[in-house]
Amino acid sequence: MNLSNEYVQQRLVEKFGDQVHSFEEPYGMLTFEAPKELNLKVLNFLFDDVHLQYRFLTDLTGVHYPDQAGRELAVVYHLHNLSAKHRIRFKVFTDIQTPDVYTATGLFATANWMERETFDFYGVNFVGHPNLKRILNVEEMDYFPLRKEFPLEDQTRIDKDDAMFGRG
Repeated sequence: MNLSNEYVQQRLVEKFGDQVHSFEEPYGMLTFEAPKELNLKVLNFLFDDVHLQYRFLTDLTGVHYPDQAGRELAVVYHLHNLSAKHRIRFKVFTDIQTPDVYTATGLFATANWMERETFDFYGVNFVGHPNLKRILNVEEMDYFPLRKEFPLEDQTRIDKDDAMFGRG
């Protein structure tokens, strides 16, 4: 079967109704959202459905949206149907106070290290992960470096010349 964005969207809406939403096609890739509580149900459906068969997790990452109250952290899944050569993007959002999202390691072995990296840099707690601990940063670190909580540079520094950086 030749997969199309329209067909995948139709199958998702048939299965989950208005719980899947915000369908877009940036650069031709179908992108959609679902509540974080449904992430495993959606992923299992995309994996198991005889017509969809998204069985390769290309990437899993986090994004910090500090201006979106109650939706500050996103987990983004890039899935690939290798036989149909079709890719999709699936997003779930969570608040920064309770950043709990169910782990996908039971479905995709590759999610293991990707979830650890997302935890390490964004602080997303993947519930049920077999070994959720920092993977690139030191265990003693008490913050998540890719959250947009800190200025990019110290504005009080006097030891640098802005002209050397194309500013001023």
